[in-house]
Amino acid sequence: MKTDHRENKMGRKASGIGKGLAIGTAIGVALGVSTNNIGLWLPVGIGCGLAIGSGFERSNKRSGPRE
Repeated sequence: MKTDHRENKMGRKASGIGKGLAIGTAIGVALGVSTNNIGLWLPVGIGCGLAIGSGFERSNKRSGPRE
C-alpha cells in the first residue's frame, strides 16, 4: 500500500495555501521590521503569500497523483 507523503498525522493533505501564507507572513514581518513599518508590510506579505499558496494548490491539482 502506497502512502501519500503530503498527508500529516491527522490524515489531511498539506495545504498549499497554508504554506504560502506562512511564507508571506514571514516575508512581511521581515520587511516590516527592517523598514519600521510593520503595519504596511504584514498585510502585503499575507496577500502575496495567499497568491503564492494559490499557485501551489493549482500546480498540485494539475500534476495529479504520482506513483
